[in-house]
Amino acid sequence: MDLPLVAGVDGSDSSLLAVDWATDEAARHGLPLRLVYASLWERYEGVLPSGGLERPSHQVMADNIVATAVERVQRRNPEVKVTAEVLPEDPVAALLREGGNATAVITGSRGRGELKELLLGSVSLTVAGRASGPVIVVRGDRAALEGAHGRIVLGAGEPGTCGTAVRFALREAEARHCTLDVVRGWRRPAHEPVDHPLLAGDPARYHEERAATLIDALLQDALADHPDVRVNRSTVEGLARKVLLYRSAAADLLIVGVRRGHDRGGLQLGRVAHTLLHHARCPVAVVPELP
Repeated sequence: MDLPLVAGVDGSDSSLLAVDWATDEAARHGLPLRLVYASLWERYEGVLPSGGLERPSHQVMADNIVATAVERVQRRNPEVKVTAEVLPEDPVAALLREGGNATAVITGSRGRGELKELLLGSVSLTVAGRASGPVIVVRGDRAALEGAHGRIVLGAGEPGTCGTAVRFALREAEARHCTLDVVRGWRRPAHEPVDHPLLAGDPARYHEERAATLIDALLQDALADHPDVRVNRSTVEGLARKVLLYRSAAADLLIVGVRRGHDRGGLQLGRVAHTLLHHARCPVAVVPELP
């Protein structure tokens, strides 16, 4: 049985955009869509007394938000099977748990709280930094949200950080019938030995060729399962986060892999993923590589 896509909803404009994007994503992959609203409203409004006839006001609001989101999915694509649930618990904990039984978790880039004008909402950032599976934060301009560019971008990281992301990217490109750009930034070290035998002649060319070799190694095994995907390999001099931010302006989805360990607390994102989640001009998928 195919695992569903899970989308977090909270009634904000950002979450409604995420619902639209998730609906399209579910349709192209033939997956069911599960909408989740989570909040600790019981802590502040109390639980229902036995035999009570009135529900807490926040639950009424949550039910309305979820019903509106379900209707939005059905209007956008009646063929997508959609379910929804209101959960009286912390939204981060709920989405992390739901993500353990999902193909991916999809969130908006901002929430409904007082700090909604921040570049990225705390729930989206925390889920992206802790989830055991892919998390997609929906952001960007209209062209990116509508998939008008016809290409997705994969940031090629170090070996051991993005093998799962490569397979995720190839499946996405195949489902969208679009081009996959695999991009790796490279830089010359500020201090490198002038007598290194491999740097003789043209040091910049050595670093560029090394970046290209790493891309080839990442793609080698996974490409066999997706022979029809058009793949462009690109090596660019510069910081990876700046290179990928620039590429995000002409992409429908930007994918990065992150290394994640079971015994580490806090956010496990890295500087590149953290920057892209805050500033990219298209949706960003963070795909963890588990040990």
